[in-house]
Amino acid sequence: MNLALFVALLLGADPVGEQPALKLWAEKAPESVGKDELNQPILTPYLVPKEKATGAAVVICPGGGYGFLAMNHEGKEIAEWLNARGIQAFILQYRIVRGADRPAPLGKAPLLDVQRAIRMVRAKAKDYQIDPNRIGVWGFSAGGHLASSVTVHWDKGDPKAKDPIEQVSCRPDFSILAYPVITMGPKTHGGSKKNLLGDKPDPAQVEFFSNEKHVTKETPPVFLFHTAEDKAVVIENSYLFKKACEAAGVPVTLAEYEKGVHGIGLASKSDLPAKEWPSKLEAWLKEQKIIPMK
Repeated sequence: MNLALFVALLLGADPVGEQPALKLWAEKAPESVGKDELNQPILTPYLVPKEKATGAAVVICPGGGYGFLAMNHEGKEIAEWLNARGIQAFILQYRIVRGADRPAPLGKAPLLDVQRAIRMVRAKAKDYQIDPNRIGVWGFSAGGHLASSVTVHWDKGDPKAKDPIEQVSCRPDFSILAYPVITMGPKTHGGSKKNLLGDKPDPAQVEFFSNEKHVTKETPPVFLFHTAEDKAVVIENSYLFKKACEAAGVPVTLAEYEKGVHGIGLASKSDLPAKEWPSKLEAWLKEQKIIPMK
């Protein structure tokens, strides 16, 4: 439990808004290379008070091609949108490429980060007024690739682990993927693939991180948003994941629009039809019984 949360509970009040960041691992993170401070993924909670909490929570993965993180319009603004709907939000600063100090390829390091983040939120569910069965993940662009990765590559936890967080499942209960990188195949985003897998990727890693190939009937429900105008991450990525979900019998919705450039976020400042997509997402969250129908 972080200090701000402890003090708030001690005073009988609920912490509200942005909270101090939490280290995912107290010691060195697995798959660490380069400068140690660049291998310390963190999770920043954005909380709503108990009387407004719906019990739902979301781990947010900002985009940035695995080379930077769009922390404002794909991080903070998303947390605030979720909080306004009674959803506890947690922004994940996962590991990215930072030149010689944190070189490519990242490999499985970011996936370990998001798996750990979901485990941590679930393990601390009581502290944050969260239902452990209503914890989702929301990713944008390369963050959408990361979110889709944990959507298909999750485990139930290790009951024999000494660390109690590692005993907990990292399966998201629902996934929101906004203009996501999905595949490492021909329709991928080249920069994301290079940062994640390097210049000469191992074919096994290409297969592993082509997430459309790993959807099963146990994959959680998925909401996708994409525009046909997106030239950076082409809409075929979302088509591939939607088709895979449909084939496996996984509930999936695609909010598709003709216009809207890559990185549009919530599109709240846009006059395009795509600005309606968050409303469709909210309706979907209600349909999935993640938040109340009101």
